[in-house]
Amino acid sequence: MYIVAIAWIYVALMMSVAEATNTNGTVLGGIVTFILYGILPTSIIIYIMDAPRRRRNRLAREREAFEAALPKPPESKL
Repeated sequence: MYIVAIAWIYVALMMSVAEATNTNGTVLGGIVTFILYGILPTSIIIYIMDAPRRRRNRLAREREAFEAALPKPPESKL
């Protein structure tokens, strides 16, 4: 999953460099291109793709807290 994100960031970086070095382009245009085509969509996709792991971690923490709150059975002295 991360290799695709890294590749897309690279593609967006090359697009922004091409925008900035174009005769009609500007550095500001390159920065905006990199943010809007690279950083923003990649961060959204990684956030969505990471949702199952975050859910598993949250449920595990809730389960641990629930088990810790249960009363312990008394120990028998036999």
